[in-house]
Amino acid sequence: MLTLILLHFALAGLAPPLVRWAGRRAFFLLAMAPAAAAGWALYAWIGTEGPVAAAWRWIPDYRVVIALRLDELGTLMMLLAGGIGALVCVYCARYFEDDEPRLGAFAGTLIAFAGSMLGLVLADDLIVLYVFWELTTIFSFLLIGHRSTGRGARRSALQALLVTTVGGLAMLVGFILLGESAGTYRISELVAGPRASGGAVLPVALVLVLLGALTKSAIWPFSFWLPGAMAAPTPVSAYLHAAAMVKAGVYLVARLAPGYADVPLWRPVLMVLGSATMLLGGWRALRLYDLKLVLAHGTVSQLGFLLVLVGAGNRDTALAGTAMILAHALFKAPLFLVVGIVDHATGTRELRRLSGVGRAMPGVCAVAVLASVSMAALPPTYGFTSKEAAFQTLLDGTAVDRWALAATVVGSTLTTAYTLRFLWGAFARKPGREDTRVHAAGPLFLAAPAVLAVAGLVLGPLTRWEEPLFAGYAAAFPVSGDPYHLSFWHGVGTALALSGLAWVGGAALFWRREPLLRLQRRLAWPAAERAFGSVLLGLERLALQVTGTVQRGSLPVYLATALVVLLGGQIAVLIVDHPWPDGMAPRVWDSSAQAAVGLGVAAAAVLCVRTDRRMTAVAMAGLTGYGTAVLYVLYGAPDLALTQFSVETVSLVVFVLVLRRLPVRFDETVSRWRQAGHLPLGVATGVLTATLVWIAAAARTAAPAGPELAVETAHHGLKNVVATILVDLRAWDTLGESAVLVTAAAGVTSLIFLRVRAGPPPPPAVRRQKAGDHRVWSLSHGKFAHLRRLPSGAPEDHWLAAGKSLAPERRSVIFEVVARLTFHPMLVLSVYLLFCAENLPGGGFTAGLVAGLALVVRYLAGGRFELAEAAPVGAGFLTGLGLTVCAGTALGGLIGGTVLQSGTFHGELPPFGSFHLSSPVLFDTGVYLLVLGVVLDIVRALGGKIDRQAERGMERETERETGDQDESGEAAAGRAGAPGAAAEGRAP
Repeated sequence: MLTLILLHFALAGLAPPLVRWAGRRAFFLLAMAPAAAAGWALYAWIGTEGPVAAAWRWIPDYRVVIALRLDELGTLMMLLAGGIGALVCVYCARYFEDDEPRLGAFAGTLIAFAGSMLGLVLADDLIVLYVFWELTTIFSFLLIGHRSTGRGARRSALQALLVTTVGGLAMLVGFILLGESAGTYRISELVAGPRASGGAVLPVALVLVLLGALTKSAIWPFSFWLPGAMAAPTPVSAYLHAAAMVKAGVYLVARLAPGYADVPLWRPVLMVLGSATMLLGGWRALRLYDLKLVLAHGTVSQLGFLLVLVGAGNRDTALAGTAMILAHALFKAPLFLVVGIVDHATGTRELRRLSGVGRAMPGVCAVAVLASVSMAALPPTYGFTSKEAAFQTLLDGTAVDRWALAATVVGSTLTTAYTLRFLWGAFARKPGREDTRVHAAGPLFLAAPAVLAVAGLVLGPLTRWEEPLFAGYAAAFPVSGDPYHLSFWHGVGTALALSGLAWVGGAALFWRREPLLRLQRRLAWPAAERAFGSVLLGLERLALQVTGTVQRGSLPVYLATALVVLLGGQIAVLIVDHPWPDGMAPRVWDSSAQAAVGLGVAAAAVLCVRTDRRMTAVAMAGLTGYGTAVLYVLYGAPDLALTQFSVETVSLVVFVLVLRRLPVRFDETVSRWRQAGHLPLGVATGVLTATLVWIAAAARTAAPAGPELAVETAHHGLKNVVATILVDLRAWDTLGESAVLVTAAAGVTSLIFLRVRAGPPPPPAVRRQKAGDHRVWSLSHGKFAHLRRLPSGAPEDHWLAAGKSLAPERRSVIFEVVARLTFHPMLVLSVYLLFCAENLPGGGFTAGLVAGLALVVRYLAGGRFELAEAAPVGAGFLTGLGLTVCAGTALGGLIGGTVLQSGTFHGELPPFGSFHLSSPVLFDTGVYLLVLGVVLDIVRALGGKIDRQAERGMERETERETGDQDESGEAAAGRAGAPGAAAEGRAP
């Protein structure tokens, strides 16, 4: 089962290159994945007895297991998702053209959706089901918005995403409540075993779960998103909105009904909302003119009908409900596909513009009639068999079931009416209108809807053959009296009479369609889609007002607000709880060296606040960081000290790169009352922080974990406890922090690079050409131009690869020599720190910072071209490679057990002897590459980008100076020529 799911996602990843290679014919290859799923489900149904189950531990501490289970209900849904998915892929091979924009992405998304739907119906764990549930939401959003150039497609995709995501989040809360109250997240155990009462928890949890199911299956009042989703291509409508996605909510209700149908609120919610949806959807379908919208509202109506059957909570209606799920897929999917053929052949779906299409396309018309007969529940189709079963089982049920039966009969009448309207609008010849021009559809184009429509006809008389599949699911409900059995013909009875009433009533409504249409227009109420838009607009306005009130653009205000909230909350907790340690007074210092360093740090902090120069403030802030690192050394924490020194140095460099584009002094003027407020706020925050640290350190009751960590580290033959914690014992934390670091760096640099950054730097030859042709920060014009004309007694040597790119007046030969002499030793030092971390201070993070500092030295000495020479690879490549190595090492632990489980390889290398390679070192190598990529990205952003901005500013200033000189020269020449001209005029 898991292999089939992974096969879908693997083919989804291969879809874009396959489409580029084979064009639309690639859909034939992609159809193999859903076809294999359907074939395996059929084999499991016929060749095995009982459910097929498999489980893999995912997050054991939280009882989350990748549990998959195939039973009768799962088999039915798998046959639909796989079989119809394969036929839709075949249909896509003729529906799209080879030049369709983003066809490869569409194909991959479609197959990925099929895999997600497969995982959803096989999941036997609530959390796993939710994961696949949300994957179907995301992929459906991408499929609906495939033609993103249209505003309607984007709006419909966003609407579907918002509605289903809100429901999904509510459902997740319900799942957690269910799992925690019952002590298990396994669906089969929740449904089969006795439930914990949990007081009011169970009803609340079920309401939240049902909210997710209602939004997914477009049940009123959430039914408006499904018709809007008809902006998607027709294959998407046929698959997602007839056979797969919208069935997910119905499937969830059917899955949980055996265990929770007797909860008091279950039946009222589902029976009332299902009946209302069936009536409103059918009524709405009678006044629309777009064929897809007619079918869409018909789908909403049928989904309400299905919800009534599977939510009734007894054995017979469950049997009828599963049969109706199959029947609905077999008649609604081919009708959507037929609409796509008609749209292709005529260029329109407007039934008022179509005329005589049935005579021009008799094959398409025959398939549509066959599927429509099943939708109207006429014999001998499977729709008739399932509708008869629904009527009879509701008739034999409780009083609530009979009220639902009345709504169902009215809904079936509406179904017959809009079925006739669909056939008449799509294929009939209309008086006073010329026949619509069509071009023929190929047999392969018609194959998919024809197979489904014929299946709906053939399975009607063969009802006894598939009944065991539905009866296996229905057996989970208690049996009362004689159980109902599916049959093609039950004789003349009340159910048949109700069917006849629905047929006659539907035909009458269609016959009187014009008066009915006028009545509908008079009774029309505002569309739910418009109400949804108004709600979104109101939320947007409220968000703007709140943002405008709170977000004033003042960093001091934001910081002061955060500190005030921190002070108020923590002081309130201290007053209420009195968490004071007994008999332990705080120690100010342990040695005179600590006191001296601490006073120095405090003095640097005071000077940082008092100075009005930006660079001085940065230097003082750096001193506080270096002083903290010295304190780490005094406390015997060399790893922390080394990391602090490296981080502080990189931070200082970043500050300098930014401050060189800012004024020397702080320009902001702060009033005295604000200064008076800042001082006590800062002092109070510092005192509170120190107090909290003292309380936290003194409140320890358990034995420290340090000795145990040291023993565990020594057990593996290592000495560096800190590095072992970071890359082995707490590697999950390091992996998450690495991802956060990459995200933060990408956000910072993206604020600087407003346009798309070019990926890799240009080739060396191009860089050398640029370096020779362009001077960085040149002062060869203006008042400093004479500096370039001064005689020089020594030749101009270049110690760096791109030394020619730096203007001579900006060069520092000493700095260039130092950069050249220290660059490679710093890189060697970084590699040493990386590999010695098992037993000595170091690690991937510190090593990456040291390597980054080596690149910073090259940049400061030679400019941005020198940085490009020193780092010929892109920062994004290094960052991505580092994350890949970390994630790959983490997943490699699955070979021996769980994610991030460490392992060691021992071997012999003849020149050097025995060696060992451990997975934590490989993980640390990924951290090294990641940190190096982040530093390189920041330096290129804050260095190279700002350099280019400065160069452009200087070029503009030079152009203005040159223009002013030219204008003054012309004016002087004019004044000099004027007396001569006058003299010539007086000469005669």
